[in-house]
Amino acid sequence: MKIDEKVVSYFESCSSPVDKEGYLSKKAPKKAKRRQQQGEGGSSNVFSMFEQSQIQEYKEAFTIIDQNRDGIISKDDLRDVLATMGQLNVKSDELDAMVKEASGPINFTVFLTMFGEKLKGADPEDVILSSFKVLDPEGTGTIKKEFLQELLTTQCDRFSAEEMTNLWAAFPPDVAGNVDYKNICYVITHGEDKEE
Repeated sequence: MKIDEKVVSYFESCSSPVDKEGYLSKKAPKKAKRRQQQGEGGSSNVFSMFEQSQIQEYKEAFTIIDQNRDGIISKDDLRDVLATMGQLNVKSDELDAMVKEASGPINFTVFLTMFGEKLKGADPEDVILSSFKVLDPEGTGTIKKEFLQELLTTQCDRFSAEEMTNLWAAFPPDVAGNVDYKNICYVITHGEDKEE
């Protein structure tokens, strides 16, 4: 399990982050329980995984990528869209690898399914950010390393020493020992460091 998936699963298992005494609670809200149940054999319809606004955004992206407007993203479509973004010397085998990520022709449903598989289990960025903000009452955007390490190793789905080492390697604290949780949230939901 990658470190970002572990962070997501930790915060999902503690979806009601802090109780009245300041301890993390394991009680999940009804919405999180429903989402969990769906992920464990609920609806297999890919469209049920996304909100309507998200589906519309993916449809717009699909339309941009499908340069020849035939309803299928092909190797040529990828080459053309990458060229419009300034990547002119993309190797043919790189394009082949992109197309082969799908089990067949990439129509909109397959395209949406591919995104669903990549994002499966991850809450939206604002939900994860809200979980961290509960632990940051001053609103600084950071949490003390020691505090976060104590939470992650003693509450809910506990991190191992190796997972903590990986977390600090991926998200090193600043010289004052503060961890930028906004960057952690961004990486969990987008898969790469936010450019500052």
